[in-house]
Amino acid sequence: MKKEVFLKILGITIVLAIIMAGSVYAANSNSKITAETEKPAITEDVLVSTTPVSTASDSKDENHDLGLLAAALATGLSCLGAGIAVAVVASSAVGAISENPSLLGKTIIFGGLAEGIAIYGLIISIMILNKI
Repeated sequence: MKKEVFLKILGITIVLAIIMAGSVYAANSNSKITAETEKPAITEDVLVSTTPVSTASDSKDENHDLGLLAAALATGLSCLGAGIAVAVVASSAVGAISENPSLLGKTIIFGGLAEGIAIYGLIISIMILNKI
């Protein structure tokens, strides 16, 4: 497998992992899942009613944990992808600048675009942490 194809597949996989982590957190934060157990109330040998006892704190802890995991995945995977992109762009930029020094400005722009991937992941993780 060629290096370019491998890097494209890796980049697509990282983007999909970030999207999946965010969607998992969004799905769990919007749903009102509570564990309910029914406990009968018995008065004078007569079954009066059943009252559900919810443990909302357990589901809130699970949402908090999933939110932290989603934020960590968003930041970590986007930084990994940005590191790979910067490595490819920087090596190509050095080669291009050695042949034609007037290309310096264009190569710096490409390097900045590659580093933007990490900033996008950081912004997404901050948004996720604000929802927790």
